[in-house]
Order: sequence, then structure tokens, then C-alpha cells
Amino acid sequence: MAHRSGFVNIIGNPNVGKSTLMNALVGEKLSIVTAKAQTTRHRIMGIVNGDDWQIVYSDTPGILKPNYRLQQNMMNFVDGAIGDADIILYVTDTVETPDKNSEYVEKLSRIECPVIVVINKIDLSDQPRVVGLIDYWQEKLPAATVIPASAQERFNLESILNAVVERLPECPPWFDKDAFTDKNLRFFASEIIREKILLNYKDEIPYSCEVGIESFKEGAERYDISAVIYVMRESQKGIVIGRQGAALKKVGTQARLDMEDFFQKKVFLQIYVKVDPDWRESKRELRKFGYEE
Repeated sequence: MAHRSGFVNIIGNPNVGKSTLMNALVGEKLSIVTAKAQTTRHRIMGIVNGDDWQIVYSDTPGILKPNYRLQQNMMNFVDGAIGDADIILYVTDTVETPDKNSEYVEKLSRIECPVIVVINKIDLSDQPRVVGLIDYWQEKLPAATVIPASAQERFNLESILNAVVERLPECPPWFDKDAFTDKNLRFFASEIIREKILLNYKDEIPYSCEVGIESFKEGAERYDISAVIYVMRESQKGIVIGRQGAALKKVGTQARLDMEDFFQKKVFLQIYVKVDPDWRESKRELRKFGYEE
């Protein structure tokens, strides 16, 4: 039997569960998951291998109308994912309004590659609502395959996997069979810290922050990591640090424990906070953080 391999790109609106779905399909926590919109900023690949197939999943930022350069670059990741996909997984859910950002659904109706619509979070709904949504999406995208699922409860993931494998083009593997992502350890260290920022701070703070890894030393017994949280204003720096450094210490402790679990090695983590008022608009700064080519 010929080998099948392809890029399966996951797109959809914010908070529909794209990252939860990819993590469940890959079997590794590659994308950070929180209840806040715009949690995913990068395009992150997760690789799953079978004996005669390889799936390269790609998680993307939630679709939005850009207000600044960072968000425009996030949408460039989404547009790129539509353009280079062998299969599109369009994730919606039982909560959102189905016609939200309908221009992207129109794009999907015109592309040539297979489209699989995943109606996520069916555990939060009832059968009549789910049946109605299946009918809606089958009418909206007649050529697509529609699959109800719950990524959180790991329900119907096998149906998604089977639908993907059946539609993979014949192709040698794109990556080594033992690879599971295209990102390096520095990237995951920064994303783990950013997840803790999203979980521990309110309002505009998480959206005004970016994390840079200044040094990452891989020792035999532990990883020594130095990171910087960049904020846009001096007042935000004070909030991130907190009274007598308590807030930053909490973030650092949570991040270190998650890193040790992810890397399977002891971690010594230092985190500093710096003010950079233009990082969301500066091409040079965005390139440093991996948002510009």
C-alpha cells in the first residue's frame, strides 16, 4: 500500500476549541489552552504517524478582524494555512453563531482540497441543536464532511482521524517518523509562560504581553532558562510583578512545574519584566518573536 502524508490545517473562530482538538489528536499538549480569545498566536504543527501514513496537523490563531500589526500577522498565518493545506479542519462549536466571520466560510466553499467541518463541544448541547447544526453546515458546505465531536471529552476523535487518513494524498512522509512537532524547546518554554500569564492576569494584561527566551542551557541534570516578559507600559510591569514580586513568583512557579512535566527534566527558571511600548506594531520586534518572516 502506498504511503499517505499531508498537511491538515485547523482553522476557526476564537474559543471553539481548535487547540484542545489538536492536542487531543496529537496526544501531546503542543498548543496552550485557556478560556481567553487569542490564546494561540503562532501556527503550531503537531505530527502523528501511522505505519503507512503521516498527518501534519497545524493549529492556527482564531479568526478575527485585525486592530494592530501583531493581529494582522496572526491572520496571515490563517490565510497561509488555507493556501497550503492538503485537508482543512474547520472547527466550529455548539455555542458560537454559525455565520460568524462568514467570509472565511466562503473561502472554504471555493477551495479544491477536502474540508472536514468539526462541530465541537457537543457535550454542552442537546441532540436537536446538534442535528440542526449538522444540517446547517451540510447545506453551507455541501462538499464537506461534517463530524460532531467533543475534544474536551475525547468523543468521536476516531471518526475525525479516519476521515483525515482517508483523504490524505499519496506522498512520502514530510518529517522523520519520530518527530512530533516543528517547534523547538525555546518555543514551548515561552508558550508555557504565556499560558500562565493568560491564566493569572485580567483585562488587557495578557494581550499586552509577549515572552522572549533570553537563554536556554541544556544540562545533563536540568535546563537553565532565562525569560523576559515584555509589556507595553510601566503600569503593566507593576501589575505583572505584583506586590513584593508575588504575582511574578506565582507565574514562575507554575511555569517551571509545567516545563518540568513537558521536558521531563528539572528546570531552573528566571523571569524578568521589561517595558517595550511598540512590540505589537514593530516589524523588527515581531520578527524577533517569530511573527514576521
